Amino acid sequence: MPSAHTTLIACPECDLLLQEIALPPGGAACCCCCGATLYRNLPDSINRSLALTMAAAVLYLVANAFPVLGINLQGNGNAVTLLQAVYDLWKQDMPLVSTLTFVTAILVPGLELILMLYLLLPLYRGHVPPGTGQIMRLLHAIKPWGMVEVFMLGILVSLVKLVQDFRIIPGVALWSFGGLTLLLAALASSFNHRDVWIHLDLKRRREGG
Repeated sequence: MPSAHTTLIACPECDLLLQEIALPPGGAACCCCCGATLYRNLPDSINRSLALTMAAAVLYLVANAFPVLGINLQGNGNAVTLLQAVYDLWKQDMPLVSTLTFVTAILVPGLELILMLYLLLPLYRGHVPPGTGQIMRLLHAIKPWGMVEVFMLGILVSLVKLVQDFRIIPGVALWSFGGLTLLLAALASSFNHRDVWIHLDLKRRREGG
């Protein structure tokens, strides 16, 4: 039987209550019933995640400020940014496509990076920001709507089709979106949600005790 000081956690898949154990660096705890991963011990998770978030934020700004690609036909060229593309889709009576592009490729990734910076910068300095619990839940809720990788796949498919008829000039934003896709994937694998909840729990214990 667990003692009064034992920390119990619930499996996110089968809801089995299990006793939390210490893990070696890089180790993972799995449910003995269904095999789901319960938590990981990722060394220096906060610092790594902050560095990746700041790098991703820079690429995000570049990707939205500069043209994604240019099209040249018989000496006539045209280059558009992502926001201009969203606006053009709206003017062409495609509000659903325009809205989905804006939400999944611009709004949600930008909001996710802002929330991550709001969390990680204070944690890096040894403080827990106000509203940490709500921010973590919001990050979990909006995560499926960030689809930069799907956007990049769509651009690559379009390039393959357009290159036969036009001269395509990749813009700075296109390379930035590629780098942003890789950084967001690295951030997802390095960010340890459990570390944030541990900091929040320690703060509540200090305030309560």
